[in-house]
Amino acid sequence: MKRLTINKSRSTTVPGAGLATSLALAVVLVGGVVPVATAQAQPTKGKYKGNIEEAEIEIVKERVNQLPEATRNFDKIKLPAPPKVERKVAYTFPDFRLPADRLTPSVKVLTIRAEEPTPLTGNFVKAAIGNYGTFYGRGYFHSTRNTDHAYGLDIKHVSSIQGPVDGKNSRMSETSAHLMGELYRGTGAFGATLDFGRERYNFYGYEKAANGSPVVAPESGDIKQTFNRFAVKAYAHNRDPEQQLTYDAGIGYRYWADNFSASENDVRLNAKVGYTLGETSRITVAADASFISDKSVRTGNVILPVPGPGEINRTRTFVQATPAYEFINKNIAFSLGATLGYSSDTTTNVSKGVVYPAVRLGYTIEPEKFTVYAGLGGALQRVTRYDLTTENPWLNSSLNVADTHRGPTIYAGFTSTPARGLEFNVKATYALDRNLFFYLNNPIDPTMFDLVYDQNATGVLNIHGELLYNAAEKFRLGTRVDYNRYALKNLPEPFHRPEFQGSVFGTYNVFDKLMVGVEGYFFAASYGISYRPATAVGAARVADFYRATDPIIDLNLRADYRITPKISIFAMGNNLANRQYQRFYGYPVKGINVLGGATYTF
Repeated sequence: MKRLTINKSRSTTVPGAGLATSLALAVVLVGGVVPVATAQAQPTKGKYKGNIEEAEIEIVKERVNQLPEATRNFDKIKLPAPPKVERKVAYTFPDFRLPADRLTPSVKVLTIRAEEPTPLTGNFVKAAIGNYGTFYGRGYFHSTRNTDHAYGLDIKHVSSIQGPVDGKNSRMSETSAHLMGELYRGTGAFGATLDFGRERYNFYGYEKAANGSPVVAPESGDIKQTFNRFAVKAYAHNRDPEQQLTYDAGIGYRYWADNFSASENDVRLNAKVGYTLGETSRITVAADASFISDKSVRTGNVILPVPGPGEINRTRTFVQATPAYEFINKNIAFSLGATLGYSSDTTTNVSKGVVYPAVRLGYTIEPEKFTVYAGLGGALQRVTRYDLTTENPWLNSSLNVADTHRGPTIYAGFTSTPARGLEFNVKATYALDRNLFFYLNNPIDPTMFDLVYDQNATGVLNIHGELLYNAAEKFRLGTRVDYNRYALKNLPEPFHRPEFQGSVFGTYNVFDKLMVGVEGYFFAASYGISYRPATAVGAARVADFYRATDPIIDLNLRADYRITPKISIFAMGNNLANRQYQRFYGYPVKGINVLGGATYTF
């Protein structure tokens, strides 16, 4: 037997050297043993393979491997907490009601909306037909969401060749187009909008419609009213609210004209700038301006100090700014500022310049659950023909339009989200309003409405409430109510301003292909005016005040069924209570109006 001796006496501290040597030796030994085992396992085929002599291998290891001291970290691994995401209830509510019904659920801006903009998911066209010779169509063409730009075109049309009074004498049509485009550069957004509109109505509120008098119905062309609208706006704002300097500015122009040569040109400016002073404070300045060139035409149904037809031109200037200091911490939000405004209108004996406080205090009792607030304020409210005729299309051509002075105003309220998917808002406001307009039938031609004002300040109490419930995008139900109490000094009644207005809206996703919805309105009775017959042609009539309108109850239902991912059908039922109520005295609305149609998405 032969002995193989390996003697290693050198000591080293090179990390891993001993381990490498041991591994190399193991490989050599294994390489020597494996062929032996293989040779013994294979049968002999007559060829001489050679002999392996017996040997004893002795390994003498005297070296001590020394490893460097490892660094140990006894601190626990800390994972950052996930960012807190503010939960917002998102919901949609389709266009259930035809715009011809002229219902306005509230006279103020709402914090919970019954309808949000259509998602930017692509394009669709829809069309429907119904009784009264009604046609409804819409085309929506929009870019999908991206981080560079957005653009879109929205076209709408609704018309009825028949109406509730004397067939075509109460016909109507509304057509509008909205074009928009935006560019996103860093945190800035730059965009522009372009709007066109044309509406056709008839003054069908003549005596036959009002009290059934045997009056010969006029020709449809003789009582025709049309509105042409045009608006353009360019704007810029930054999209990151965390920046030290925030801004939102725009410049625009609006044009309006009717069938009686009246017109309105309006140049509008708006801006809001905020600058952060620290983690809890910032200063803001909000400003608005409007410069109107207004033209009216004297007609035989307008009583003026100087009788006879003629053209009236005037300019109307409106400027307003609100600088404020804001303080916000975990539980308290405080704002202190003032509103300074100027309006050139002189309808009543009010000052052209105003200064109102702008103070608001909010306290969060439970974060994201319950917040209370109160404040003192006031502001000028711009009033234009462009906006007035969207609410009441039967206005007189010659109007004494004036901006409303709202203030001083005191308010208090709270917002609450007591449960998942449930939002609840309540607000009470009391204001002294000057130049607050009311709609009143013209004494010479009762089919038209004038704007009338109380010569003194009008106390207005408003109690507003909103409730919204959203259950996992399957069931949505909301309601809004407004109670308004008017303290008048000279006017006998708050003409065509009902004390109570309420609405309810909801949708239910029965299953993936069927969606149903409801929309309802309730308006308290409001006051109009009726006149005794005139004693002479063109003379003013003697007024006879009484409660002219019954309470309004309006119920609308809708169902959508998706046949394929791109094609769906729908049916709408409007005014299903079949009440020919009069939102404006002398103008009953259509009864039950049913439409059916289809939608194609691409």
